[in-house]
Amino acid sequence: MITYDWNCKTVDTRPTEGEKNNVVYNVHWRVTGTLYDGGEDSPHTYTAIGTQQLSSSDATDFVEFEDITISQIVEWTKEAIGEEGVLEIENNIVTAIEEVKNPTSVTKTIEEPEVIEDTENPPALD
Repeated sequence: MITYDWNCKTVDTRPTEGEKNNVVYNVHWRVTGTLYDGGEDSPHTYTAIGTQQLSSSDATDFVEFEDITISQIVEWTKEAIGEEGVLEIENNIVTAIEEVKNPTSVTKTIEEPEVIEDTENPPALD
């Protein structure tokens, strides 16, 4: 099972908006999915990042910036993204972790063979 950690601690604010101060209008989110499958290379993690604008026009209960909790900002961010958007982000993380576990493509580098010189028996000069 994959666990998801939503980090929404970094926000953009408007210093003043009407009568309100430090109004959060944009959230920089990071979602890290972690799969502990008990395997040799466990855990597997992948992080998705993005931003989400919040609408302050429909905020009926304004919360002072100093009083905003991490769980509140995560909830507001998920609500703004929407249920389908949250599922898409989390499904993309599942896909990325599966690709790491079972790659469909691997990038490799072709190396030149190492040339070893025989210093005890140098080639004869004609």
